[in-house]
Amino acid sequence: MSTYDVVIIGGGPAGLAAAVTLGRARRDVLVIDAGTPRNAPATQVHSYLGREGVNPRELLAIGRSEVEQYGGTIRDATVIGVERVSETGLRVTLADETTVDARRVLVATGVADELPGIPGLAARWGVDVLHCAYCHGYEVRDKEIGLIASGAASLHQAQLWRQWSEKVTLFTNESVELTAEQRTELAARQIAVVPGKVTGIEVTGDALSGVRVGDSVITVQAAVVFPVSVAKVDSLLEGLGLKAEEKDMDGQVIGATLPADPQIGATAVPGVWAAGNVRGHRAQVIDAAAQGGLTGAMMNIDLVSEDVRHAVTTHSAAR
Repeated sequence: MSTYDVVIIGGGPAGLAAAVTLGRARRDVLVIDAGTPRNAPATQVHSYLGREGVNPRELLAIGRSEVEQYGGTIRDATVIGVERVSETGLRVTLADETTVDARRVLVATGVADELPGIPGLAARWGVDVLHCAYCHGYEVRDKEIGLIASGAASLHQAQLWRQWSEKVTLFTNESVELTAEQRTELAARQIAVVPGKVTGIEVTGDALSGVRVGDSVITVQAAVVFPVSVAKVDSLLEGLGLKAEEKDMDGQVIGATLPADPQIGATAVPGVWAAGNVRGHRAQVIDAAAQGGLTGAMMNIDLVSEDVRHAVTTHSAAR
């Protein structure tokens, strides 16, 4: 069985960017991609310099082509586990029970959105039920936007989305108790507040038309916002003792990330690295790609150091 220099788990912007960097460094790289990108429902990627408005699938196709241009291999498969087989070797197991060995593993699996069971919400996810103001805000500027609260952090989101529209409504959804100060802040920026449990998303034809609260429907014609995400690593790395950590804002869990060095992406497990949204779920596509490229370079430096140690040992033994 051949051993790759690096096996990358995840073929999104972070994983592909790392693969390009490593390929240009003449490393033997395998990218394993399960084909479940978070932004699959979206039609465009924004704030990506030089690729503004590109379709997410097209961006990934371009990235794959660039990886292969530099000798990288891409395999469509699902990883179910990673284990250590030697001091410097790791084994990656796929869903079909085949395995591949690597000197280093980069986890770039991104995040997955855990949606609430509000009727109608999942069907509109990524279309007009959104999560990221910087990804989608400009397209719904000056239009009616409803934000469904999931906790205290939603108050920050409501104020953020107010930058794009004066027509923002906060649905408390029985998930947040507003203080007098918070009510004043919302009122000062003309953010409407609707109390009560959200019971559904209303659609007319093929377009969002409102949010149902109890037996009433409040008109929302542009977008509904529900921000949530978790790290997409499942139990991949638990055998190595590496688990995702929950992140919170104002006491509300807003996601989970894989703990890693914030500068270079190395985890506490030797040989295992992380890049992209799995390391920090607020990253946009361009941020994930940039982080992947940098982490790929740092991994190459780490491999060079190992190559030097091996060469010295071999050289000394030959004398």
